[in-house]
Amino acid sequence: MIDRMIVTGGAGFIGANFVRKALAKTDAHIVVVDKLTYAGHRENLEDLFPNPRLQFIQADIADEAEMDKVFKTNCPRFVVNLAAESHVDRSIDNPYPFIQTNVTGTLVLLETVRKFLRQEEGNSPHNFRFLHVSTDEVYGTLGATGLFTEETSYAPNSPYAASKAGADHLVRAYFHTYGIPTIITNCSNNYGPYQFPEKLIPLMVLNALEGKPLPIYGNGKNIRDWLFVEDHCKGLLQVLQEGVPGEKYNLGGQCERSNLEVVEAICHILDQLFPCKLNPALVERDITKYVDLKTFVIDRPGHDFRYGIDPSKIQTQLGWQPDHSFETGLKKTIQWYVDNREWCEVVTKQSYIGERLGLSDSKIH
Repeated sequence: MIDRMIVTGGAGFIGANFVRKALAKTDAHIVVVDKLTYAGHRENLEDLFPNPRLQFIQADIADEAEMDKVFKTNCPRFVVNLAAESHVDRSIDNPYPFIQTNVTGTLVLLETVRKFLRQEEGNSPHNFRFLHVSTDEVYGTLGATGLFTEETSYAPNSPYAASKAGADHLVRAYFHTYGIPTIITNCSNNYGPYQFPEKLIPLMVLNALEGKPLPIYGNGKNIRDWLFVEDHCKGLLQVLQEGVPGEKYNLGGQCERSNLEVVEAICHILDQLFPCKLNPALVERDITKYVDLKTFVIDRPGHDFRYGIDPSKIQTQLGWQPDHSFETGLKKTIQWYVDNREWCEVVTKQSYIGERLGLSDSKIH
């Protein structure tokens, strides 16, 4: 019997990449459940259909009746929860959708799993896994030194991070209270194909190609640990298959870069892949280097200074290692966006035009 896997948020950025990895590396029948908000698109999966091992259901994970139906119909052995509102700036503008999806949605999934394992004959918790995919942002901010470990206390500083922290605590509680075999992963900043263009790397690439300014928050010195999405998905699959229920695993690329360094690296690669002299948007303005498009803008409210992950637990216990350096992953990513401008136009057409988010009435003085 082929195992069945439900992947929530499977039409989003990490979700679509995970579905590809799971189809390639397992024999599982995969059921993608996605609400298809602004950042989730059928276009992210379209090239995978038709496939007898892949099914798509448009549904909201916070809809109890719909989730009951999905579980009863598909009887999964694995659930990978990747459904989330995930952009910090949007959470500053409107936190409510983040609580609804990230907290309430996770609670509904956990309750659905609890009923499913209790009611359906033959559903042994010993053979079941619920993998909850979270973020390093739940840990708050680091100074100039130190790294996040699995024992780092939670100290979220944005509504997005707080919503993910709340979800993590629920997942942990359902393991200890109800015995649901849950596992949590916390990852560093992902980048790669199919990332919605509001995030730093795709936004910078697309702005540069269009000759628009490259907005850098504050002084550009805020630091993130970057992880290529294919490496993250490889790690998620390992955790799902080999991880220990009740445990959490940090996945990081050990590729810390300041935002300014990231933007300058993008400009350097674009100079090689698509020189300014071949870009009409820049030729008409007599711009010869992409780096000349850099511009510094007012900082994000509550902007965490630095994230850095210690991935030694998953490396030691499960043998996971990233396959890409920041440079190789970034070059693959930029090439993908250069080659897929039409995808970018389709997914942003009705929901995002590159506008600045996260500033409206952000602080009361």
